[in-house]
Amino acid sequence: MTEKYPGLFHKVIKGNSYSLADNKSGDELTRILATGTFDILHPGHLYYLEQARKYGSELYVLVARDSTIEHKPKPIVPEKQRLEMVKALKVVDHALLGSEEDMFKPLEEVQPDIIVLGHDQVFDEKELEDKLQKRGFKTKVVRLGKPRQCPLCSSGRIIKRILERKRTEL
Repeated sequence: MTEKYPGLFHKVIKGNSYSLADNKSGDELTRILATGTFDILHPGHLYYLEQARKYGSELYVLVARDSTIEHKPKPIVPEKQRLEMVKALKVVDHALLGSEEDMFKPLEEVQPDIIVLGHDQVFDEKELEDKLQKRGFKTKVVRLGKPRQCPLCSSGRIIKRILERKRTEL
C-alpha cells in the first residue's frame, strides 16, 4: 500500500522499548494481534495492518462486534461483512470477531505475543499490558505513531464526504 502512496505515511513507534528486531528469534512464530472496527476500509487501515505485520510472522486481526463499540458511532457495515473484508486482505493471516462478553476471551485462543495498537485507539498501553499480565498473558503492547494525513484515511471522513456530496446533489 505504501508503494502506491509514496511518502503518504511515516512510521513512528512510541511507548514501549520493544523493537522490530526483537521478533527475530529463530523459526518460532511470533503472533501479532491487531484490533479495530474496520468500518469502511481505507488506506489508514491498510497502513495499520501492514505496520503491525512487521512485528511478527503471523497476523491475527480481531474485528470489533457491533454491540461492543461504545467510543464512537456504531458501524455502517455489519460485523460479519467487516470480518469478511478483513479476512480478504493479503496482509492478514487470521481474522475473527471479538467477544460480546469479555474482550480478553479471543486472546485465549490467539495467544498473541504482541498486540499492536493504532495511533487513535482508545486503549492505554501500560494499563492494557497490566490487565493482560493479571490474566496470565505475557503479551507486549506497542502503539504505532500517527501516520501522515491523507484526505480519506478515516471511516468518519469518508462518511462525511458522502453526506456532503449527497447534500450538494439535492
